[in-house]
Amino acid sequence: MQDVQDKISGLRERKRADTHARVHAAAMELFGRKGFEATTLDDIASSAGVSRRSLFHYFASKEDIVLSTKAGLGDLIEAAVARRPADEPLLTMAENALTDMAADFQGPGPRALARLIHDTPALRAGDQAKYEALEGRLALAMATRKHLSPDDLQARVVATTAIGVLRMATETWLASDDDRGPEVHGKAAFAALRQAATRID
Repeated sequence: MQDVQDKISGLRERKRADTHARVHAAAMELFGRKGFEATTLDDIASSAGVSRRSLFHYFASKEDIVLSTKAGLGDLIEAAVARRPADEPLLTMAENALTDMAADFQGPGPRALARLIHDTPALRAGDQAKYEALEGRLALAMATRKHLSPDDLQARVVATTAIGVLRMATETWLASDDDRGPEVHGKAAFAALRQAATRID
């Protein structure tokens, strides 16, 4: 009996995951074609083959659909930090972890998502909140990796700076007209930070 219940539960979870992915894909296609503001929740529900009421079981708003794409960034950052040598200096650890992670965001899809968020005021506010959350995740991950206090000041300062560099690198990436990935712009931004820190005026 338990096996049957487990199978039913597994089928429900897979169905939920499939519907979640279908709604998200339909929304992103519509946002790209019609624009974020012009796309309605009814449009998304119709395109995904679900009712408007069912859509709200998966996403609270149009903004939530877009920003949910970044929901796993904190986990990716923690995993990237965990792969770094524990004896790396904090800034080097942050740089390598973030640029390694950014290397996975190649191609037109991630760039289109970043541009959609950048160009849509309603999305930028939510994106700002996610960046602030990432600062805390990065600081704690580095403190853990280096066996420091969870609220270590240096880890927090480096994390705040590094996430700021990540945001600037994303801006540079979007403004560029080449095919280089975001990690290239990240490395350039970190190099500029190091040069500024050692510059003597």
